[in-house]
Amino acid sequence: MPSGNVPPGFDTSTCRSVYVGNIHNNVSEALLQEVFQSTGVVEGCKLIRKEKSSYGFIDYFDRRSAALAIMTLNGRHLFGQPIKVNWAYASGQREDTSGHFNVFVGDLSPEVTDAALFACFSTYTSCSDARVMWDQKTGRSRGFGFVSFRNQQDAQNAINEQTGKWLGSRQIRCNWATKGAGSNDDKQSSDSKSVVELTNGSTDSQETTNDDAPENNPQYTTVYVGNLAPEVSQTDLHRFFHALNVGVIEEVRVQRDKGFGFVRYSSHSEAALAIQTGNARIFCGKPIKCSWGSKPTPPGTSSTPLPPPAPAPAPFPGLSPTDLLAYERSLALARLSSGQALLQGQHAHKQPALGVGAGASQVIYDPGFPNVAAAQQQLMYY
Repeated sequence: MPSGNVPPGFDTSTCRSVYVGNIHNNVSEALLQEVFQSTGVVEGCKLIRKEKSSYGFIDYFDRRSAALAIMTLNGRHLFGQPIKVNWAYASGQREDTSGHFNVFVGDLSPEVTDAALFACFSTYTSCSDARVMWDQKTGRSRGFGFVSFRNQQDAQNAINEQTGKWLGSRQIRCNWATKGAGSNDDKQSSDSKSVVELTNGSTDSQETTNDDAPENNPQYTTVYVGNLAPEVSQTDLHRFFHALNVGVIEEVRVQRDKGFGFVRYSSHSEAALAIQTGNARIFCGKPIKCSWGSKPTPPGTSSTPLPPPAPAPAPFPGLSPTDLLAYERSLALARLSSGQALLQGQHAHKQPALGVGAGASQVIYDPGFPNVAAAQQQLMYY
């Protein structure tokens, strides 16, 4: 069962309700209920309308339906807008951190949730809360969050000791937050304190972050690409990021002797999407590391899109796709013929290994075979 993006210590074992955020204003309460009935019988549905985007709560009769809704409906587009689905909980279940010491945590991986961020800093006994900031328009993490501490020295130690540590697929950086993280209750909290809700760190939060940080400064449009294989060329790197199809590439540079390179995009948002999409992907046998370049793009830099890279060379020069397809078909027929001859020989000599072979074939091809059925049942429930 998914743990979801819930406050530290929240127990989802008895929860039957989900929070739905970033709902398009064209979505009605009836449509919302119809969508969520796809995972189980809905006991109640409540839609709270706001000017920019609405939110709501779905109550199920059983916890499994709620968990299935989180796993299958989170990120689904309704009227072109991705909804956020997570466990719902009472607003009072978060500790009041208005008087606590707050640390800004940047360069967070897209998969890091509140719970994961809290777990990273929970070695400090006075750590009281952790929140990841989310972009309501895209439904994705904004790449930073805030951690609260009851003790100032613990907060200072966290800044000193956690900066540069790996969390998920990135090295995080820590600094003092310029404003208390306790003031960033999601916009839903201020409107409906008495209802069950999920504090999800929306873009309406009031923290003042460092505007010069790469994730907040639109002048940063370059992606740093590390852990490159020695054989990767500039054309190879261009071809790889061109295939991601996240924006217009204007410059590609590779330092082959040092194992890293840079890809400059035409906009900050395109570079951010390239970091999220490309990070940790396998490229020439190695997982690459993507993050912001160390310097912003100088004002006045000419914006000239690179032409599409040349396609990768064919693995078998001189052979057309039709030739390759015919060759693969002949190989498959040859294997099939040799397999039939082997089975006929086994029948003729009545070798006991036939039973094993038949059983193995049954496991692979027979959907009614007990082991396959058991596996399908496990996939269904887990």
